[in-house]
Amino acid sequence: SAPPEKPSALSSSAQCPESPATPPSSADTSAKSAQPAAQALERAASTPAALERAPSTPASAAGGPSIAESSIRVDVPLLDKLMNLVGELVLARNQIVEYTLLQENPQLMAASQRLNLITSELQEGIMRTRMQPISNIWAKFPRIVRDLAVNCGKQVRVEMEGKETELDKSLIEAMKDPLTHLIRNAVDHGVELPAVRQASGKPEEGCLLLRAYHEGGQVHIEIADNGAGINPIKLRNKAVEKGLITLERADAMSDQDFRRLIFLAGFSTAEKITNISGRGVGMDVVKTNIEKIGGVIDLESELGRGTTFKIRIPLTLAIVPALIVTSGGERFAIPQVNLLELIRVNEEQRDAAIEYVHSNPVYRLRGKLLPIVYLNHELNLIATARVLNIVVLQAGQHQLGLVVDQINDTQEIVVKPLDKVLQDIPVFAGATIMGDGRVALILDILGIAQQARILSDSHDQNVAAQLEKERDRKAEIQTLLLVRSPGNGRLAIPLAPVSRLEEFESEQVESAGDVDVIQYRGQILPLVRLKNVLSASYSSDRLARTETGALTTPLLQVIVFGDGVRRIGLVVDEIIDIVQDVFETKGRATRAGVAGTLVIQGRVTELFDVQSFLQRMMPLLALAEGA
Repeated sequence: SAPPEKPSALSSSAQCPESPATPPSSADTSAKSAQPAAQALERAASTPAALERAPSTPASAAGGPSIAESSIRVDVPLLDKLMNLVGELVLARNQIVEYTLLQENPQLMAASQRLNLITSELQEGIMRTRMQPISNIWAKFPRIVRDLAVNCGKQVRVEMEGKETELDKSLIEAMKDPLTHLIRNAVDHGVELPAVRQASGKPEEGCLLLRAYHEGGQVHIEIADNGAGINPIKLRNKAVEKGLITLERADAMSDQDFRRLIFLAGFSTAEKITNISGRGVGMDVVKTNIEKIGGVIDLESELGRGTTFKIRIPLTLAIVPALIVTSGGERFAIPQVNLLELIRVNEEQRDAAIEYVHSNPVYRLRGKLLPIVYLNHELNLIATARVLNIVVLQAGQHQLGLVVDQINDTQEIVVKPLDKVLQDIPVFAGATIMGDGRVALILDILGIAQQARILSDSHDQNVAAQLEKERDRKAEIQTLLLVRSPGNGRLAIPLAPVSRLEEFESEQVESAGDVDVIQYRGQILPLVRLKNVLSASYSSDRLARTETGALTTPLLQVIVFGDGVRRIGLVVDEIIDIVQDVFETKGRATRAGVAGTLVIQGRVTELFDVQSFLQRMMPLLALAEGA
């Protein structure tokens, strides 16, 4: 059966339920057309010692087969050998599929598709034989928690959700130590003493929740406590005191950035380090071990409510989906677990798309600065592409854009270990054989990020400084509406107080005493001429009319000012453009209604004094409000 569905998400406060939660039910997604061989492999066990038939026992009273009759014991080395053979079969399948695409033979195409289907089902069956429930690790945790709680004088209960979630046997072994450390840390430094909890209005007994589920082809593991949480201010002060970060960088960091400092080597805020654990001490090792198997760890914490560690790891390390790219004429594989999105920039926009922060290239992606790494530069290859192909990747807690010459396609690849000659090169994680028989190296995204100093403190400080400059610059940016002023001049009107730009037909204009008005959105909108506003003494001259009383202008361009309750319309001759930039006042005001002079688009432009205008129009605003 398929892995259990994801249970409801745990909030950052890490509140545990008072009663054990019911594990999520499994959804049966087994294929109806599964091959007999795959079905037999799925029934094989993955942990026993020697290959032998289990002794038969009488059938159950219901007439169904017993466990002994429906299972066998299989040597783990035999499963490993089967997994290797399936890997070779996948390689052969990829080669045949690639060859078939070059031929125009319907029979060969049909046979290739059949081979592809059977290979995928066989691969899935073999992988299931290596799967073990995560409860194999979790089974020892209740006793560990109980013993630690007694030693610490605390009361802690353990709750588990999704303990039947399966992952590869090799990953089960790799996750034992990191999970054990997180559990010990949570009991020793996460959950408070009973007296402290009672004083905070919490139950004396703390809760430690373990949750696991499958999502997006990965295994998600969460370890949550409803303890004291992590104090970001305390982490900030400790990091500055130890010289790990500067005051300038600390000012640019968020609370979540401070919490992630616990993953730095040797970082700890514990006043007394015990032989049980120390929050921060060893957390860098936990992070390193998880990243070695292609996983990611992050945390959420709320002071006084608790902490949740979230881990994502792949289902298996043997056969993984990957994106195939080309740089310098060589093909490379990027594990899809690191892939976020793909960006293509045309040759004409290439130079403008890349900016520089202290000589480091960055790309502005949805308002954020994305560090750019050129794969050709990191591997000393010659670039051949004119367009800019950016692969946006996740490297730990950081994101980066990897520039490659060409993006090919996605494939399932078989991970092969590197030769001794290449093992010390940090940018490679392994190798694979492509469909044409050529070897492609698998990129280690964390290694590339470290070699390019994306994960370094200096890079973070440079980006933080640039973001600070961006914030200052945005605070100075003005958005102005350019209109033609009387005498064929130009006038810039700040756009912030403008509610709408409208165009009215002259027939809509009516009179209310000496004021031109329009019925507008259920209100009466007074109209004033820009020429009158800019005169030394404001006059209420009406809009120009013919002898019959009709307006000389068939269409009126009107700038509507107001807050939704009171509105007034400024009639202008022509709306030219909307500009946005940092503008510096070049001269003083030369007449009423003007705040100063600017140079915009190479022309002297007067800046409209909106505040003065609205104050002078108070009587007309009152007319609109009364309507």
